[in-house]
Amino acid sequence: MRILLLCSAFNGLSQRAWTELRAAGHDVSVQVAADPDVVVRAVAERDPDLVLCPFLRERVPDEVWQKRRTIIIHPGPMGDRGPSSLDWAITEAAPVWGVTALQAIEEMDAGPIWGTRTFPMPADPARKSTLYNAAVADAAISLVHEVVAKASDPAFEPMPLDYGRPDVIGRLRPTMKQADRAFSWSDSTEHILRRIRAADGAPGVRTTLAGIPVAVFDAHPGSAPSGEPGSIALRRHGAVLVRTGDGAVWVGHAKRLTPDARPAVKLPAAVALGRAVTWVPEALEPLETVRESDRHREISYRRVGDVGVLHFDFYNGAMSTAQCHRLAAALRYATVQDTKVLVFQGGEVFSNGVHLNVIEAHTDPMAEAWRNINAINDVCREIITCTSQLVISAVGGGAGAGGVMLALGADRVLLRSGVVLNPHYQTMGLYGSEYWTYVLPRRVGEEVAERLTTECDPVGAAEAARIGLADAVLAGAPTEFPDAVLEYAATLAADPGYERMLAAKRTGREDDERHRPLETYRIRELAEMSRDIFDDRSGFAAARHAFVTKQKPAATGEVTVPGPRQPAVAQEAESAAG
Repeated sequence: MRILLLCSAFNGLSQRAWTELRAAGHDVSVQVAADPDVVVRAVAERDPDLVLCPFLRERVPDEVWQKRRTIIIHPGPMGDRGPSSLDWAITEAAPVWGVTALQAIEEMDAGPIWGTRTFPMPADPARKSTLYNAAVADAAISLVHEVVAKASDPAFEPMPLDYGRPDVIGRLRPTMKQADRAFSWSDSTEHILRRIRAADGAPGVRTTLAGIPVAVFDAHPGSAPSGEPGSIALRRHGAVLVRTGDGAVWVGHAKRLTPDARPAVKLPAAVALGRAVTWVPEALEPLETVRESDRHREISYRRVGDVGVLHFDFYNGAMSTAQCHRLAAALRYATVQDTKVLVFQGGEVFSNGVHLNVIEAHTDPMAEAWRNINAINDVCREIITCTSQLVISAVGGGAGAGGVMLALGADRVLLRSGVVLNPHYQTMGLYGSEYWTYVLPRRVGEEVAERLTTECDPVGAAEAARIGLADAVLAGAPTEFPDAVLEYAATLAADPGYERMLAAKRTGREDDERHRPLETYRIRELAEMSRDIFDDRSGFAAARHAFVTKQKPAATGEVTVPGPRQPAVAQEAESAAG
């Protein structure tokens, strides 16, 4: 079937739909809905059997939905309508939510229903991006396959939307405004968490911190000595601990609000607040200490028998210079423990490489970019050169650019089913580093490595395993992935051939080093990166600025897809790629 994906941006869900539909044998193309006239022309030229909209904010042009079956994947249960579905669901603590496939008609989100899925909402308020990337995305992809199957059935007729049915639990909702999101720092911690998480990662909630108007994101419960609600008690690794009416909240990220509405950059909260919080004491805790009342940690380590688990969870997968330094230190700690297997486990997003937002906001972006790429290289080196244990990269969320190469330094790469990888740099105007010229060809060969880094196509989990980017794909929900990884790691540690595998790893590393020292790969990559960073030979500065300020793609709306190839635009993401 010829399928056109019409989307606001080629984001993670759109990419997952693209990879899975291609794997199922369909002819799939992508059109970004940047301009209605462009969309109409693209549909006419590509003549699709089905127009599928996995992520679309804009109205479908009448000329499209009137002539072609056009199906919207809406992030709400049957009957839910409006652009702020997940925001309302989180804010109002809905016990059950869902995703619905409906046919486009004149009235938005009111068309006949092709299918639906529901799922229980977590008891703790979910971050919007977490909900979208997990339960919503899994349900949406299941619906995508159902819709395609139904579109092939001439006898299928969609069900009209009928609010008289008991299973139609949604309703029309207005766009959520800042007035709907507002809170007072004297409110309860749970109330504040719910408001901030319902606005994460956009648009955030407007408030004031240290006397500065900001939009806040990335909130987690904390504990602090009593004090004035809204006052800042501590800093920790870029986050600030803000007192509430009954406790405290860690605010991980913030965006200064400028009076002239210039694009602002989302940054670690302490960085965004700058000198206003330099007097606030810094809270530093041991790597293995996590209080129940203060569960959020960017980096933590635990041991389970012969397996050590080093867990890192950087907001949207962006890794700043400081974060890389801390992660490299944590790896040095983990690799000298007397465990047999080290699990290197990422969070909701595994990694997207260097922190473009921090780079952009720095007084000297070129110098900061150079420091950042060297710092992430140090992390990669710790993984590649660890010969005292077998190392597993556990990729439970998407990864891009240097984040993919970071994972490939391990002995085993495990992916959660549904993960999408973007193992390329060119859309950001970079050659790339992270020892990619060593780890990528070692896994997939020179020819495939060349294709992956120049064609810039997303790679689904199944394809990643097929071509050697990954060793195994583990099925299940995101919450089940850590246990599945731990079981895999424990089995590897108990394998009778463990010592033989470890000895082969050491021999292989020694042979590689004799053939070509590892540092020569880094030197060669950095020579190329220096031209991208300091000479800006491929437009890194402009691409970075457009990315972090969320500028829309060009009116052509074209994205990188196969046959016929089209000019590339960077995918939409919340923070980093590099």
